[in-house]
Amino acid sequence: MKKFISLLLGAVMLVAMLGMFAACGKTEPATNPDADVQVEATDDFKIGFIFLHDENSTYDKNFLDGAEKATAELGLTAEQVIFKTNIPEGNECYEAAADLADQGCDIVFANSFGHEPYMLKAAKEFPEVEFCHATGTTAHTENVANFHNAFASIYEGRYLAGIAAGMKLNEMIESGKITADQAKMGYVGAFTYAEVVSGYTSFYLGAKSVCPNVTMEVQFTGSWYDEALEKEAATKLLSNNCVLISQHADSMGAPTACENAGVPNVSYNGSTQSACPNTFIISSRIDWAPYFKYIIESNKNGEAIAYDWCEGFEVGSVALTDINEAVAAPGTKEAIEEAKAKLIAGEIHVFDTNAFTVGGEKLESYMADVDTDPAYEKDTEAISDGYFHESEYRSAPYFDMQIDGITLLNSAF
Repeated sequence: MKKFISLLLGAVMLVAMLGMFAACGKTEPATNPDADVQVEATDDFKIGFIFLHDENSTYDKNFLDGAEKATAELGLTAEQVIFKTNIPEGNECYEAAADLADQGCDIVFANSFGHEPYMLKAAKEFPEVEFCHATGTTAHTENVANFHNAFASIYEGRYLAGIAAGMKLNEMIESGKITADQAKMGYVGAFTYAEVVSGYTSFYLGAKSVCPNVTMEVQFTGSWYDEALEKEAATKLLSNNCVLISQHADSMGAPTACENAGVPNVSYNGSTQSACPNTFIISSRIDWAPYFKYIIESNKNGEAIAYDWCEGFEVGSVALTDINEAVAAPGTKEAIEEAKAKLIAGEIHVFDTNAFTVGGEKLESYMADVDTDPAYEKDTEAISDGYFHESEYRSAPYFDMQIDGITLLNSAF
């Protein structure tokens, strides 16, 4: 599959033309996205992608768009890129991964949390192929040389989207549309996983940073993608007098419910402005193109791929859509840009322990479950220097606290 001599010669030529690319560790910036390795059409390099759903899911479409962007910029042909969509979180994932390896793929990537054990199984069976997996938690402890996890500091993007929500709440209060004690947001969540908890908490804290009175209710669906359930969840939140809705779910269910009700919405994984022009404010998302370019460039250069990769605004891995000025409150863009600059500079931290309490108490210490094991034992002190260090000890989120101000309406998932 992987022709080592060809790769070494290719690496030498690339070094001569472009200079050496820096190896990327877990917390260091990825390869410069502007220093592209062009993959020749005659090269036998291939990359395969496994997606849980297809372009109808906002989550999967975001990955598809990133893959198409990265492979196009690196000059890969259609024959060098293989997409497999609608692959369940079961043995079908292993079968898809094995098939891609048999087709000569040098790299196989999968995008859903439940794909992880099947990707690991394939990695052990095909040691000459690199298996990369988004949102997973075990690569840094499994230490299988060709198995890798990746994520991005999306909690920072959600925090900024939360600022847009808080600004909208302030506008509604100032205009007399609601009172300060009616500043209640709703959030449609998929599961009670740390990834979702981290996401809705960072969104809430962003809103709270500009609208101190805000509260939030969360309704879970028990599914990553179910338009009917997501619309039903949003409708329940609206009936509970939530005046703004956001979500960590992958369909148009919640945004559509908001548009029908005329309630502002902060979406996820891409703009819904064309379908919801009267309610969409902004969306945060992970841009996967920098990671895809990093793993392809690393493979082509014969360089090691990091076990656990996590990047943010600095390399373009976290992104915000354009603001819908017709719905957003005046000054939203400026407030977001100011907070973004402070996040990048390290002047503010999303999970600053001065910004939230748990059971009425400020936290000075918290053991997080970073090194995942069957018992989900807490193993890593995550609070130091006055804030919770999210996605620093592994790429996937591990913030799982239930903070004051957020009410869970159900918790069965």
